[in-house]
Amino acid sequence: MPHKKISPKKDSGASRNIVRGTKQDFVADGKGSGGAGKGTIASLIERVAKRRALRAAVARRAKVVPSGAPSLPRHLERHDGNPIIEPRGHHWWEMKATFNPAAVYADRRVHLLYRAIGGDDVSALGYASSRDGLTFDDRDDAPAYVPHVTKEAVPEEGRVTPPEGAYLSGGGWNGGAEDPRLTLIDDRVYLTYTAFDGWGSVRIGLSSIALDDFLEKRWNWRKPALISPPGEIHKNWVIFPEKIRGKFAILHGLVPKVLIEYRDSLEFEEGETIKSKRPSNGAVRPNRAAWDSYVRGVGPPPLKTNDGWLVFYHAIEERDPGRYKLGAMLLDLDDPTVVRARTRAPILEPDVDYENEGFKAGVVYACGAVIKEGELFVYYGGADSVSCVAMADLVSFLEELKRDGAPKFDAEQTRKSSKADVRR
Repeated sequence: MPHKKISPKKDSGASRNIVRGTKQDFVADGKGSGGAGKGTIASLIERVAKRRALRAAVARRAKVVPSGAPSLPRHLERHDGNPIIEPRGHHWWEMKATFNPAAVYADRRVHLLYRAIGGDDVSALGYASSRDGLTFDDRDDAPAYVPHVTKEAVPEEGRVTPPEGAYLSGGGWNGGAEDPRLTLIDDRVYLTYTAFDGWGSVRIGLSSIALDDFLEKRWNWRKPALISPPGEIHKNWVIFPEKIRGKFAILHGLVPKVLIEYRDSLEFEEGETIKSKRPSNGAVRPNRAAWDSYVRGVGPPPLKTNDGWLVFYHAIEERDPGRYKLGAMLLDLDDPTVVRARTRAPILEPDVDYENEGFKAGVVYACGAVIKEGELFVYYGGADSVSCVAMADLVSFLEELKRDGAPKFDAEQTRKSSKADVRR
């Protein structure tokens, strides 16, 4: 498949107005449908103005290029039809944002579950599928997964305190199921996501569904388990697509070292959790002079290749704060705690308009990736608002990655993490 070059993207009307945070977004019913209960109309409008100012500042720093400009990252090329999924104003549950799509390839189609924010500011998961991985002509009118955790009472011992100035990812003030990942193992599809209830709890949710039900869109999800400890902030946990040495493997950390939980089963007893360290809540950062001087976490679940497990990750550069970029690494097939190669430069940066116009400017955030007919498809959210895809020839991509080398993070340089953006 020839790579697609980016080209100008036209504004799609009302739905894009919602994404950009217009006054109508918040004042549809005279009370403010977005963030209801968070203040007066005036305060909501003030919040929109602050968002716009932030977007402008980030855009100036990033020197944002229009959609028709050449793609700067050398590894991935954006699809010229981006965004591939946008909010639909006539659907209450996805009228504000549709982003951070998870992906799985099954039955000769690419299937996405994307995070959707509606008029009630709750994040649910919507479904779309495509034969070619680019045009998603099958999209449900109702959510495929409704969150079990929203803004509700949480026991005192299970609560977390939001850091001062913390950013609410995507603007979902009322919680829900955020930033999904999908993994197909045998005849079952596993879903991990951030279960968020409005700072009462920020934990990892795990559910699953039979592949036949998934393909037929019979949403018979298994009751979710919260698999990260209460009272802590955890995001970006993914499941390997096959057993390693006879056990299921959950990747739940990257720096200062790769953290993997091996289990005989992905069934969890009530109250059973995985103990994990989250560097962004502690102090560890890699080389502050590198593009990935602040590693945020894993992107999509690992993809198995002949050269190793291909893992994408999100990072921020110390000298370019506030801009989420995407990198890649290869983990050893037999021992995935060993990093074989890592990109010395980002493979995707937020440099076009739809990655800078939305709830948060300067964000590319990948949650899904598939290999289809020798082509690599990476599905990501732009500006916490829309869903996009970028592509590469798999063989060429891996060859470049192996040439980059840089297998180790330098964990000697550390400092306290910023109080802002902790939830990302």
